[in-house]
Amino acid sequence: MTSDSSRRNDARSTQAPAVVTLAEKFARIDEYWSPKIVGELNGQMVKLVKFHGPFEWHHHEAEDELFLVHRGSFRMEFRDRSVTLRAGDFLIVPRGVEHCPVADEEVEVVLFEPASTLNTGNVISERTREALDHL
Repeated sequence: MTSDSSRRNDARSTQAPAVVTLAEKFARIDEYWSPKIVGELNGQMVKLVKFHGPFEWHHHEAEDELFLVHRGSFRMEFRDRSVTLRAGDFLIVPRGVEHCPVADEEVEVVLFEPASTLNTGNVISERTREALDHL
């Protein structure tokens, strides 16, 4: 008898890889701060999200996060400094480091993070997304 996960893995290995066009996927996102899954690899998820305004101060106990700016710019606030990221820039926030993304205008961001990563980390709020949609 074959398990669901092994059937999924078998199906993935026999399918041709699909090209993901970021502009097309971002065009389907109509809300801010709600990541959408566009790929999975090696226990990691590739997520797309639009930011606008400030997010929540939070950290992730067990996961590092990579933020890659596709379009626009935003500031990653830390308790001791802030870093501005523009299109083509990326930043890795190590686990345990408190941070708060802030976008003065709409920005499109690609996230690379472990599948276990909750978007609000150690904070539960109305912006917490436990179940993410796939695009």
